[in-house]
Amino acid sequence: MAVKMRMMRMGDKKSPVYRIVVVDSRKARGGEYIDKIGFYNPCTEPAELNVDVEKAKDWLSKGVQPTETVKSLMVKVGAMEKSAKLSAPKTNDKKKKN
Repeated sequence: MAVKMRMMRMGDKKSPVYRIVVVDSRKARGGEYIDKIGFYNPCTEPAELNVDVEKAKDWLSKGVQPTETVKSLMVKVGAMEKSAKLSAPKTNDKKKKN
């Protein structure tokens, strides 16, 4: 089972609020989740971010893969260390014609 840490959209139309959850990667965005890690509200000024750091570190140590957005939020709260590159390098593998 591939487990990911990702955001689950909630809230009204044009005013999103997100839960940060641990979920099986094959489940739908709004489907059932394994564990709730935190809460993110980008609409407030400043953006509200509430994460249970101990739960997040525990899940990350078990091998859960966070999405890019969740990874950046985990770096903000101190649950992860910032890596040199957050995403995989993009390559241009087009073959040249002679």
